[in-house]
Amino acid sequence: MTRLRAAAFFDLDGTLLTVNSAKLWIRRERRLNRVRKRDMAQAALLLGGYSLGFLDMERALKTALAPLRGRPEAEIRAETQIWWREDVRNFIAPGCRAVLDEHRRRGDLLVLLTSSSRYASEMAREEFGLDECLFQKYEVIDGLFTGRPLLPICYAAGKVTVAEEWARSAGVDLALSSFYSDSTTDLAMLARVGHPYAVNPDPRLWLAARLRRWPRLDWRREL
Repeated sequence: MTRLRAAAFFDLDGTLLTVNSAKLWIRRERRLNRVRKRDMAQAALLLGGYSLGFLDMERALKTALAPLRGRPEAEIRAETQIWWREDVRNFIAPGCRAVLDEHRRRGDLLVLLTSSSRYASEMAREEFGLDECLFQKYEVIDGLFTGRPLLPICYAAGKVTVAEEWARSAGVDLALSSFYSDSTTDLAMLARVGHPYAVNPDPRLWLAARLRRWPRLDWRREL
């Protein structure tokens, strides 16, 4: 009988990073004069809904992806690499490195589980030395974006669906595994693993973690 392995899953925004990376992307687009004030206002509303946990993510993604329709995937990947190096690296959570190293010593698989894009996830995988990345996928045909997100949406309960499918194929037991997140939107996935951790939790997650006696961690400083 094959023995199942443990994995350590990590959210990206607000967890491995101290900020929501979407905000950094929007700021960059504004700085480069590639987004209008009206689009900035709409993005702010979407981000607000995201943080409060009532966002219709599929609808929000369709809105966010519409301007990308017809753009080459290679172009977005290249821009994301520049954005990560110039903007995102300044916001890596100081306390995450020690936890990553500890799971590495235990032999756990290190897995990013995020609603961010493939392109940001690729940079995170390289930055943190991760084994696998689970992320939100976008439809690309003949190298061009269609403007449509692919299902399942890797957000809220959808993260559980994505993680369970991957775990079955990778021989991972979620009951032996850990998940680190800052967001109340990840309650379903935190409840699904055997070892949930609330990292710099938002107010609703802080309360839920306290009631369920989940560890609450502060990664804003080195451990």
